[in-house]
Amino acid sequence: MKDCETCAYYTYDEEWDCYVCEMNLDEDEYARFIQGHYKHCPYYRDGDEYKIARQQ
Repeated sequence: MKDCETCAYYTYDEEWDCYVCEMNLDEDEYARFIQGHYKHCPYYRDGDEYKIARQQ
């Protein structure tokens, strides 16, 4: 997914020393996600806190 970098669930994990998706998926959802059944991530949430302020 190319939108991950702007997603609110995409955060830096200091223990793993990399960025990870923190969306809590069950086993079936994770399998569909990894197999590429989605064109766009259905769990994406815009993490841009200033988006609304720029529109005003």
